[in-house]
Amino acid sequence: MRRFVVSVVAVLVAALIGSSLTPVVASAATVDDVAAKLATIPGLRIESSAVISGKPFFVLWYTQPADHRKPRGEKFEQRVTLWHRDFARPTVLHTTGYGGVGGAFTSEPTRLVDGNQLNVEQRFFNDSTPASQDWSKLNIWQAATDHHRIVQAFKKALYGGKWVSTGASKGGMTSVYHRRFYPNDVDATVAYVAPQDVINKRDSYVSFIQEAGTDPQCNLALRNLQRNTLLRRPAMLAKLKEYAAANGLTYESTFGSADRALEAAVLDTPFAFWQYDTQASCPSVPGTAAATDQQLFDFIDRVSGWAFYSDEGTAGFLPYYFQATQQLNWPDVASKTTWLKGLLRYREAGDAPAAVPDSIEPRHEPFAMLDVDLWVKTQARRMLFVYGENDPWSAEKFAPGPGTRDSHWYTQPAGNHGSSIGGLPTAQRVEATTILQKWMGVAPQPAIRQTTVDPGARQFKAR
Repeated sequence: MRRFVVSVVAVLVAALIGSSLTPVVASAATVDDVAAKLATIPGLRIESSAVISGKPFFVLWYTQPADHRKPRGEKFEQRVTLWHRDFARPTVLHTTGYGGVGGAFTSEPTRLVDGNQLNVEQRFFNDSTPASQDWSKLNIWQAATDHHRIVQAFKKALYGGKWVSTGASKGGMTSVYHRRFYPNDVDATVAYVAPQDVINKRDSYVSFIQEAGTDPQCNLALRNLQRNTLLRRPAMLAKLKEYAAANGLTYESTFGSADRALEAAVLDTPFAFWQYDTQASCPSVPGTAAATDQQLFDFIDRVSGWAFYSDEGTAGFLPYYFQATQQLNWPDVASKTTWLKGLLRYREAGDAPAAVPDSIEPRHEPFAMLDVDLWVKTQARRMLFVYGENDPWSAEKFAPGPGTRDSHWYTQPAGNHGSSIGGLPTAQRVEATTILQKWMGVAPQPAIRQTTVDPGARQFKAR
C-alpha cells in the first residue's frame, strides 16, 4: 500500500525550491491584467495572488457540478493554481491525481516549453469535495470532465494557444483518462511513471520486483528482511505499539489492528524500496539473521513508513482506495509473495478494498481500464510516456497498439518512480525534449534538468 503523499511532498518541494520562489514586488498591472481575464470566467473565484519569480501566481477555486450528468444539481469548488508566463505561450495542465500542489511548483514540461501552468486538485481530495460526499460521483469520467471544463474555460478567457497535459504516476494516469474522454482538449500529453493495470488479477508486479536492479542478493536480502520481521511478529508488534503510543497514532479504523498494519507494511517494503530507492541503497538492507529487531523496524520505517499505515496516515487518501477498488485496480502482492507462505494472516492486507469502509465500498468495474487501454492502442495521438527501469509501477504500463500515432515511450536506466525526461540518456533526452517542443510549436528552451520531485510522483501501492 505504498503511496503518493502529495500533501507532504508539496511541502518538500516548496522547501527545495523555495529560495527561487520567494514572492517579489513587481508591477501590479501584470497581476491585474491576468486577474481581469480570470474575472471573465463564470464560476471562478480568486483566493489569492502573488508575484513569484517575476510571474503572477494565483490560487483559484472553480465551481464544478458534483455530477456532470446533472449540471444543475449540487455544486462544489475545485482548487486550481495558475502560474502565468505569457498569454502567447503554451499552457500546461498539470494534475497530481490527489491533493493539489501547495506552492508554485513547475512540472518538467512547463520548464521545457517555458509555458503557463494550471495545477488541478483531484475531486474528493482535501476541500475539492462535494458537501454530500456522494462517492458514486468519483470516477474517471467525472474527473476527466472536471478537467475538460477547466481547459475550455481557460482557453476561451486566457490561453488560446497550444496545450499539453502532464502528471506523474496517478497524475499521469489522470492525464491519459482525460485524453481518452476528451481527446481534443489538449494537443499532447506527457505522462510520467503512469501504471496501467488492465486486468486486476493478472499482475506482474512481484515478479518484476524480484528482477529489479543488477544484484540478485539485494532482492534476497529484502525477502529475508520480510521473513525475519514476520518470524519475530510479537516483538515487532510490541515495537509498533510503542511507536504508536509515542506518536499519538492509532491502527484500528483502516486495518482493524496494529498486527494487520504491520503485515501490510512488511508486504509493501520491497515494492517501496524499488519505487523510491536505488541500487546504491542495497547495502543498507538488514537482510541477515543477525539483524536486530530495531534494525528491521527502522528500515521498514524509512522505506514504508509506520506512520503512514496508521489511521491518521491513511485518512486523507480514502478517495484513492475508492478509485483503485472501483476502476483503477491494484497490485496483488500477498498471493504472489510465496516466500512468506505460512507467515501471513490476513487475506486482504495488501489490497485496496481493505481500506474502504463497507458502507461505501464500490462494485468493481473490470472494463474501465480495458476501455482506456483499447483507446490508447487504437486512437491515441501525441502521447509521450516516461518510465523507470526499476520502478515497480513500470511492471504494468501503457503500451502502443496498431492505431497509436505520433506517440513515444522512454525508460530511464536504473530509474525509480521519480524518473523524468531529464534523467534519460543524452540522445533520448534531446529527442524527447525536441518532440515536446515541436508539438507545442516553441523554440528550444535552455537545458533544464529535473531538480525536484514532481508532487505527482508519489503513489500508494494500492492495498
